[in-house]
Amino acid sequence: MTQLTTAPETLLTEIRDLIDGARRQVAYAANAALTLVYWRIGKRLLTENLTDGRGEYGQQILASLAQQLELEYGKGFSYSALTRMARFAELFPDERILASLIQELTWTHFIALLPLKDALAREFYAEMCRVERWSVRALRQKINGMLFERTALSKNSVEVV
Repeated sequence: MTQLTTAPETLLTEIRDLIDGARRQVAYAANAALTLVYWRIGKRLLTENLTDGRGEYGQQILASLAQQLELEYGKGFSYSALTRMARFAELFPDERILASLIQELTWTHFIALLPLKDALAREFYAEMCRVERWSVRALRQKINGMLFERTALSKNSVEVV
């Protein structure tokens, strides 16, 4: 009979860590792929000028498109979701910058960033999320606490952050 070289509890912990690590990697990869798909859908909708530029006709096409996509793929492709994707592509136009952000930020992070009207504030929060690995909850707290504005006014901005 073969003897274990490590204690059974240690072996169990190591195997759990391997499984949990693999699951995290899959979740990150899936999130990055979905976020990129949403961006590309938004980019395509902007190319067709279906959101703001075409008025009622564009809205009708977008509504019809959303209806079909919802039937095939579910609620994540509703009219409001498609307009959010277009807004996402509009506010984050550079795919190279987006590629680095989606390694750390989830789609929900981007949804929290979309309402910010100030491009500099949006970039600030996105970069801080990436660097500091903020959760969506932390991001919302920082936005509601006006971290960007306080940092801009502060002489000791590192301490404020």
